[in-house]
Amino acid sequence: MIRSQPESESTSFTPDLTPLLDIIFIVMVFLLLTANIQIKTMDIAIPQTNDSEVLESPNREVIAINVLSGEPSWALQGEPLHDWETFTAQLLEAIQQAPDKPVVIAADKQANVESMLKVLAFMQNNNINATNIVMEEQ
Repeated sequence: MIRSQPESESTSFTPDLTPLLDIIFIVMVFLLLTANIQIKTMDIAIPQTNDSEVLESPNREVIAINVLSGEPSWALQGEPLHDWETFTAQLLEAIQQAPDKPVVIAADKQANVESMLKVLAFMQNNNINATNIVMEEQ
């Protein structure tokens, strides 16, 4: 007569986790492959110059753009402007009134990078080429 061994009570109550783990890994792989993260980039042409030329300060009047931390994010000639449309309109007006003045961008160390990139993209779209970026000497 064939006798089977009775199942022990401890093994009858433990679930088999293998199918659950398989499904979790399949879902993870599916999510990783279908995640669509778009990275926005902007090409910036940096001219090749000597270090002494780069760190010179301009000797004449300039159109100063300030990128500020917090709200408002932008200022023109030291005057904070609360919205982007006002800032861009006043910037274009200042450049049209004095096209020979160089444009200088000064950003706060704590300023949002998006604000700086937005200014650079606007300048690139409007063909504003005479640009200096204020740097702190080390």
